Amino acid sequence: MSKTFLICFTLVTISAFSSVNANDAIKTKILELFPQADTNGDGVISDAEEAVVSRQAMKRYPQADKDGDGVLSDAEKQALLRIAAKRAKPKTATASTDKAKKTPSFANVKYGEHQRQVFDVWLADTTEPTPLAIYIHGGGFKNGSKDKLKPNELSQLLDAGISVAAINYRYLTIAPLPAAHHDARRALQFMRYKADQWNIDKDKVAAFGGSAGAQICMWLAFTDEMAKPDSPDPIERESTRLTCVATAGGQTSNGPEFWSKTIGPLLGENKKIESLALPLDGERDPEKVRMAVWGAKTLEEANEIATRHSALDIVSADDPPIFMSYGMSPTDKLPSDPKKVRGWLIHHVNLGIALKKKTDDLNLEAHLKHPGAKTEYESLVDFFVDKLQE
Repeated sequence: MSKTFLICFTLVTISAFSSVNANDAIKTKILELFPQADTNGDGVISDAEEAVVSRQAMKRYPQADKDGDGVLSDAEKQALLRIAAKRAKPKTATASTDKAKKTPSFANVKYGEHQRQVFDVWLADTTEPTPLAIYIHGGGFKNGSKDKLKPNELSQLLDAGISVAAINYRYLTIAPLPAAHHDARRALQFMRYKADQWNIDKDKVAAFGGSAGAQICMWLAFTDEMAKPDSPDPIERESTRLTCVATAGGQTSNGPEFWSKTIGPLLGENKKIESLALPLDGERDPEKVRMAVWGAKTLEEANEIATRHSALDIVSADDPPIFMSYGMSPTDKLPSDPKKVRGWLIHHVNLGIALKKKTDDLNLEAHLKHPGAKTEYESLVDFFVDKLQE
């Protein structure tokens, strides 16, 4: 359970002692246990600071008002005191608690007008500005959600003093690509805009994700600065550059020729790379599907847009380091289950090998993990801790 949660519960209970002014002894205890509640850094918890967090707590935890009268009774306040006291005690991690995802510090924060333009953020418990790792989900740009963030990775990053966010973005069935990429960029800039309020170090920001999310992560990492310093929108003035990036099963190119050369031989005889393309809104012709995916009127336009969002085509020597992971080794055979073949191919390690060769040529730091590979880092968490907490 996050300490932000504890702050909310503890501060709500302050009103048990005074309807206007919080008890000084309680304030002192809050400052001792949760120094981050002192937002102005003056060494005391003011009535205003107590009132702000109390209002947030009542809004987020209305169930504390058992009788629904809009006012906490003495019994309800005492119940909150007991809960806060219990939760303040250190707990030994267990397998069951590790599987339970922590409650976000802020949930479903809107960074745009569409219902999918939201994110959750978990703020690490520290008085110093924290690095931030942003999770971008996969799902073929047509499925998935921020809820796919793994609880163990979330816990490990928070324990390492790294704040975490998880975003949703518009599916391509809502808006063609690169709308999803642009949503992720906006979310990143929004988080930097909130850096002071959320105690985030905007100079240490990473992104991670799998499959479609990996594509977006690499686009953010390998695209030159997209901030607009003269924009009337202060969010657009924020940087889009990343400190590092981690991907799982990432598609490193959007080029048909590359896929034919790199993945085509794995398909077997008499099978074309186009067989991996899925229908979109009833359309089955691969070229028309490609145009629809990229919101283009011609195939040439679609290819041009796709190239601008292809890691292998945009990576350069001044880009941040990357940690890539894939679930198979280069010598593994095609799955015997036909239902698994497509997923296995579109997330194949050959895609990572191609990018690793390109980064090596550029003298750019890149790590490629797959079964049987010896790597400097065991996981994206190890990689992030090293790069963000150095």
